Amino acid sequence: MSPFATTPQPPYYAVIFTAVKSADVAGYGDTVMKMVGLAMTMPGYLGLEYAGGEPGTTGITVSYWQSEADIARWKQQMDHAEAQAAGKARWYEHYEIRVAKVERAYSGPAGR
Repeated sequence: MSPFATTPQPPYYAVIFTAVKSADVAGYGDTVMKMVGLAMTMPGYLGLEYAGGEPGTTGITVSYWQSEADIARWKQQMDHAEAQAAGKARWYEHYEIRVAKVERAYSGPAGR
């Protein structure tokens, strides 16, 4: 499985979620797996990339969506809303969410 999301030609949208996890991670991993599976069933979902995120460190997750309306539906999805509340209450010391329109995208092998 590639660590990179397979996305279409732009334009599309990226939700960038950056967070510092708290020491209280009970139930976190199971919830993440459930949310990833659920996101994959949502209309307009294109893919996901993530890095880091051990307790006390900064982690980042970027999810890709076809439209802003698709992002709004995901934000309001009931199970996702419950996971967001748990994150705010227990799992994150601090978080930032940014939504961006991807207008250009490039890829290729790393220089050797």
